[in-house]
This record gives sequence, C-alpha cells and structure tokens, in this order.
Amino acid sequence: MTREEAEEALVAAGGQPDAKFPLLEAAIACAIHDYPFRDPAPARALAEAAAARLRERLDLESPDEALAETLSGDLRLAGDLLTFEDPANTDVVDVADRRRGLSATLGIFYLHAARRCGLKADGVDFPGHFLLRVETSDGPVALDPFSQGRLVLPSELTRRALRAGLTPDVADRLEVLMAPVSDRQVLVRLQNTLFARALAAHDYDGAERSALRRAWLDPHDHHPWLDVASAREKQGALTGALEALAKARELDGGAAIAAHAARERVRLRLN
Repeated sequence: MTREEAEEALVAAGGQPDAKFPLLEAAIACAIHDYPFRDPAPARALAEAAAARLRERLDLESPDEALAETLSGDLRLAGDLLTFEDPANTDVVDVADRRRGLSATLGIFYLHAARRCGLKADGVDFPGHFLLRVETSDGPVALDPFSQGRLVLPSELTRRALRAGLTPDVADRLEVLMAPVSDRQVLVRLQNTLFARALAAHDYDGAERSALRRAWLDPHDHHPWLDVASAREKQGALTGALEALAKARELDGGAAIAAHAARERVRLRLN
C-alpha cells in the first residue's frame, strides 16, 4: 500500500458512521500512511488469530478473562515498558511484529477480537491511560491492555483519576470514568499521541502527517486543521498553513477567531 492509497482508505473510513467505522483497517492505513510499502498481512493475521482463539476460550471462561488470556497469554501482547516513547508503539503493523505497544494500540486488537466474537467492548478515554470496557453478566468491567489485560477495580480507577487531576466528585463517578468512546476516537487518540511526540522531537513533517490523519478520520472536527497549520508553519510551508487555517474556519465558525489570528501571523511572515 502506498501513502496515497492509505490516504484514500482513511478518507473513506472518515466518511463512515461510528457504527460502521473500520477500526482495524483504519489503524493499518494510519500505519502505512506514516511508513508506506509495508506488508499489513501480519497485523490482519494476528487479529484473526485472536478472534479464533477467543472464540474457543469463551466456552469455558468469562468474557473479560477470556479476552485477557487470549491477547496477553496466548498471543503475548503487552505494554512496552522499556522503550515507551518508541513511535513503533503506536503502529499496529509494528506492534503485530513486536507484540509490544501502547495501551490504545494493543486495545485495537482486543476490540477487533471481542467484536468478532459478539462481545460488547469499547475503548475508554481514561485520563492519561487508555482502558477497555467489557460488558459481563455482572456488569461492565475495566481492563488494562498495557498490563496484560489486567482487571482494574473501581477503587483503582478512582485513585488513578485523582492522580490524573480529576476532582474527587468526578473521580468517584464510575459511569463517567468508564464512559465508552467510539472506535474513531480510539484511533484519533493515537494520532494525538503521535502529534505530541513528533512536536517534542521537532519532527514537524511527522506532526503534519498525524494531524492530517486526524482530519481525515474525523472530517467534521476543525481542531486537526489548526494543528496541520501549526506543523506547516514550523516547516516554512506558509501557503499550506494558510490553506489549513482556512479549512478550520470553514468547518467551525467558533474557530474563526483563533484561526484568523494565526492566519494573520502567517500572512505577515509571507509579506
């Protein structure tokens, strides 16, 4: 797959409603868009192997136990503690090879397997750390893909929320802490992580690519275009920055003031 083909796939995915969003294929397209001409077959094979093994385990185990044991035990997926900042941890093609990654990247394989087996599972945009919400006969439970699918008890969720800076009245509300997010937002979160890391490394080309992927995946959101403009400005691509700012203003009138201020700054540099 070329970068252009990956872009086409991401634009097509962005046009799908949340209920039909192709999480695994969109994640593969994100990976190939960043580093083209790689073979995505191992990532697809891992996803299918996870679904097949999970189906076997569900005959004997609860949904949360079967999911954790399949992905972490049988297929050896776990968080990367040693090279946490490695960009490969956000890339499903690399993760399929290394069996190590960030929680949200690992979670894509968990979610794909769960859905293939008829389980109700969703991502949870928990502050500072992505989690999974899995429905069981006893109610929803939280799993941590980074820690081998370990069950996260409500008391620990509250402690984590307090450490992340949430107020006590919010940190005690499990319905808020475990609120599910769409698959689209799972992938957008990964691109946000890549954007922040690329900026910190002064990789402005990489930052632009990750912001563009967010824009394609969520075409009604103006925020990614502001980040595209920022990354282009840092590369000296001022005309492209102005085009991105115009797109942000087009999508959301509420962004008009910020986009206008940035646009004038860029125009002054052009002049």
